[in-house]
Amino acid sequence: MCKIVFSQTRRRRPIHPPPPLPDITRVSTIKILVVTITNKLSVSEHISSVIRSCAQSLHALRTLRHQGMDQELLQTVYRAVIIAKLMYASSAWWEFTTAADRQCLESFLRRARRSGLYHTDRPTVAQLAEDADDTLFSSVTHSSNHLLHVLLPKHTNHPYHLRSRIKDPQLQTLCPA
Repeated sequence: MCKIVFSQTRRRRPIHPPPPLPDITRVSTIKILVVTITNKLSVSEHISSVIRSCAQSLHALRTLRHQGMDQELLQTVYRAVIIAKLMYASSAWWEFTTAADRQCLESFLRRARRSGLYHTDRPTVAQLAEDADDTLFSSVTHSSNHLLHVLLPKHTNHPYHLRSRIKDPQLQTLCPA
């Protein structure tokens, strides 16, 4: 059995993790459903390993091109294999990426565009991640059988979703209704 302690630091003094438990190994990274997350909530290691794996697949596609495979089929295989591998579970890890991580992903797509395997009119990695989030949220909100549906707030019958009014009398005099 192992555990991961997510570290948190402040500017002046670090917060020390709790003492280790007996028979439990403390780790600095954890892999959950192929996504690697570090104890600093970074996915840079995951991005690096996925890009390495996709680079091998890219080499295989270039070999298929030299063997005479049709360009349209190569692009289809690229989207089905490499884009799917790059964006796997992006709804879970995208918000933990740094600007450098996003730049690595975009540069990998640029390499594929130069090779003719990914059209310039196709979406960027950021657009693909946003589309994946939208699709997930739509499926959660529209299907009461979805596993995550129970985590949504209860639906109200009134058409307005406004914040409650300010009860501070000083603010009410400044902002009369």
